[in-house]
Amino acid sequence: MIRHLIFDIDGTLLDSVDLHAEAWAEAFAAFGITVSAEDVRSQIGKGGDQLMPVFVPKERLEREGEKIEKFRSELFAETYLPKVKPFPGVRALFERLKAEGHVLALASSGKAEEVERYQEIAGIRDLVDVATNSDEAERSKPHPDIFEAALDRLGRPHRGQAVVIGDSPYDAEAAVRAGLPVIGVLCGGFPEARLSEAGCTAIYRDPQDLLDGYASSPLRRGMP
Repeated sequence: MIRHLIFDIDGTLLDSVDLHAEAWAEAFAAFGITVSAEDVRSQIGKGGDQLMPVFVPKERLEREGEKIEKFRSELFAETYLPKVKPFPGVRALFERLKAEGHVLALASSGKAEEVERYQEIAGIRDLVDVATNSDEAERSKPHPDIFEAALDRLGRPHRGQAVVIGDSPYDAEAAVRAGLPVIGVLCGGFPEARLSEAGCTAIYRDPQDLLDGYASSPLRRGMP
């Protein structure tokens, strides 16, 4: 049995991807940058340091990047965060995993206060052993920094004893770079084929599907 499970949050445990995309599009618009929420959505899963360069010219990013990110962060907290809901089965999944002896970690590109709030929304604060955030990673996904930070917090478990669960190809790419196997979920909206190409070796619909299939899942029988 794999003991250490490292979960992404947005799009994996919480139905927040569209809300993040809308917040970024609104923030860009406030600075005169026209980007559709649909275009931003394809980049959700990255942190601001990796997302903004896709849409903001380098010179302007150097000049206004911090202001844009601060505006987006405050906008999301005030307008969009209250709309975030957990996917079905999140609390029940974590309860089952804890009962089976797993150590549960969260690895998010979000800020510390966001990660704290996310645990409350998901109803899993009492079940989480380790939670990392953007302050612990120099670069966000698809770079491996946040998963490396989680591994450090978990005491650097032996190879084969930790796995990542995420919804985006950026989660998968980051996990692979950190030397970790990764299980994908489709509830974040990324196509199954793209998750497979990025490195996911097993894919489930959502947390409820992973819970329903736990007995025969790689979490119980080990990764291929």
